Amino acid sequence: MAENEGRERLYFVDWLRVFAVLLLLPFHTGMMFVRDWFHIQNVDKSAAAELFNGFLNIWHMPLLIFLSGAGSWFALNRRGASGYLKERFLRLVIPLTFGILVVVPPQVYCERIAHGEFTGSFLAFWPHIFDGFYPKGNFSYHHLWFLAYLFTYCVVALPIFLWLRPRLLAPESCAWMKHPLALLALAISPGIIYSVLLVPFHGMQDFLNDWARYFAFLLLFIYGFALFSGGAAETIQRWRGRYLLLALVGALSIKVMEDHGLHPALGYTPHFILWFIYRVFVAWFWILAIVGYGRRYLNVPHPLLTYANEAVLPVYVLHQTVIVIIGYFVIQQTWGVATKYFFILILSAIVTLATYEFLVRRFNVPRFLLGMRRMKN
Repeated sequence: MAENEGRERLYFVDWLRVFAVLLLLPFHTGMMFVRDWFHIQNVDKSAAAELFNGFLNIWHMPLLIFLSGAGSWFALNRRGASGYLKERFLRLVIPLTFGILVVVPPQVYCERIAHGEFTGSFLAFWPHIFDGFYPKGNFSYHHLWFLAYLFTYCVVALPIFLWLRPRLLAPESCAWMKHPLALLALAISPGIIYSVLLVPFHGMQDFLNDWARYFAFLLLFIYGFALFSGGAAETIQRWRGRYLLLALVGALSIKVMEDHGLHPALGYTPHFILWFIYRVFVAWFWILAIVGYGRRYLNVPHPLLTYANEAVLPVYVLHQTVIVIIGYFVIQQTWGVATKYFFILILSAIVTLATYEFLVRRFNVPRFLLGMRRMKN
């Protein structure tokens, strides 16, 4: 199987991407019940949501970036450079544009209404989405930052991919990928980049103040492309138990240090730099462990996977708006925190999937706007 790994699309990659996107539903629901900032928030907080979201924060988006790099390997091999860029534009830029104009504005509207910054209907609010950039203004891509980052990664990394591809297909060039410690060492570069750039650039998912995350994720994207071209996945699978042990110890140690106030202040100190290098290493441990177990147990086809793999991008685009709208009304109720959380989560999942099934999947125009291919006649 190893020799075909770089040429044939693997089912476990799709399964992991589907699971990672589905995890966004409990994560973004939980954001209304944690102390971190979110667009709308419940007055009472949840220790369970804090624990769950803190755990996902370590590795979840890095995993999605890594898997997107793997997807680029398969897409580039199937379509070539020009076809790859065209397909990425249709799957990323079109839904990003549609999302900015249609999907995200209800989130901003709910936030403005909740904070007393606007009164009136959504139709009266919509023209104001062009009144400056968020957070002071209303123009934003919110959770769709991932699509914006990902498209720029595809463009920026394409020359690197074209240079790497023939070399990665040569068995002698991939020998180092089969060494488990060499795979662990790959975390050094994004760790250093992240810790060094985080002091001047510690903003949230924008192209002005988020260069630390941007460049660290770019390296993970390239890693995803490179490691699925040779024998690395086989090594990752064989060492999955050890990687998981490192991941569990790392996540637990981060939690203990944060609970004891050992999180360093922002600044160029050895404590700060080592802390964030360590966090990147722990994220990398989780990526390796999840990929290893995924390859071992999820590399199987299933009709559900075909459906879910097609739905994953529309669900990603739609889910947070559904959560914020439902959450806006639910957090005003006098229910307990757990009741509110699960009500929002379950209803949001139902509404998001129903919207996809009945308003998106069956019609070519919404399919196009949400990055899907046309239906076959």
